[in-house]
Amino acid sequence: MSDLTNPTWIYDWTYKFVYQVILMLNAPLTSTSDIYWLYLLSALLLGVWVAYRSTAGLGKEKVSFWRDFRSKYLSAKIWGHPSALLDMRYYAVNAILFPVVFAPLALQNQSVVEFLNNWLGGLLQFNSLSALGLNSGGDVFTKIIYTVLFFIFYDAGRFIAHSLLHDNKWLWEFHKIHHSAEVLTPFTAFRVHPVDLLIMLSVPALTTGLITWIFHTAVSAEIGFYTLFNLHVFICLFNFIDNLRHWNVWLTYPAPLNKWFISPAHHQLHHSANPQHWGCNRGFELAIWDRLYKTIVTPTQTPQELTLGLGDEDELSWRSLGQLYLNPFKTLFKSFYAKGLA
Repeated sequence: MSDLTNPTWIYDWTYKFVYQVILMLNAPLTSTSDIYWLYLLSALLLGVWVAYRSTAGLGKEKVSFWRDFRSKYLSAKIWGHPSALLDMRYYAVNAILFPVVFAPLALQNQSVVEFLNNWLGGLLQFNSLSALGLNSGGDVFTKIIYTVLFFIFYDAGRFIAHSLLHDNKWLWEFHKIHHSAEVLTPFTAFRVHPVDLLIMLSVPALTTGLITWIFHTAVSAEIGFYTLFNLHVFICLFNFIDNLRHWNVWLTYPAPLNKWFISPAHHQLHHSANPQHWGCNRGFELAIWDRLYKTIVTPTQTPQELTLGLGDEDELSWRSLGQLYLNPFKTLFKSFYAKGLA
């Protein structure tokens, strides 16, 4: 606990604040950021390709195509919408607030590994794995297996966390913020309440911590996964397309892949205000979890016109930073207070 009579705490918090501001401003230049410039450029180029493909047989002139592209995907109607502008403000504030105040509360992969090692390390043995040739932390085969399994467990963890946020009525009040967006831009991905973020960080930490502990115990504590741009290689590769999840570019995968991977169009259906789409397509990259959980809705190749938001005509209740941060607590307080009076 900081000693308020000692002025050094002022310098510590000032340093943390300035440091997070710099990180936030440098996000487009940081390869581990979701809005790294290469990922944004990739999304833009894919958007152009999707738009061009949809008009290829219409005989439109180039000037007309670019005018239509700007009108449909880059217009002030989308990027100047109050919801989009709020997303940008919320990103800036939360990028500073969350790491300083809330992030220390989230579970970390390494913490889970250490916990399992301390409590189960002497109880479980994995000698049978040596028969599969998984007996070295340095060989290519073992590293490939770990890279693939880490990604599968990570994606499963995100699906579990996302489902908790949808299925638990209390947690839904926090996740509702993300679904209150009335238009989609890449900044909508950051429209997430700190409590929501804690869940989305902690559950995958449990699943990846488990698979990491198994490999560290059975194979080698030195084993790691393959990386690209300082990220898990598969996470990095999906980042080249994932900014389209929160943009009105209707991109689906080819028919066979569309059943097994979550495309940007899948996620846009997830944001639909249509009751038949509520809670669908909760996965992030792999569709297997939605298929097992019976929440998959496969998008058509033809773009669908979607109304976004909560579908309760209550959008004006989510138009300020204070509302995004405090509305969930107000709703829960009213609910608990009403039960206390009952």
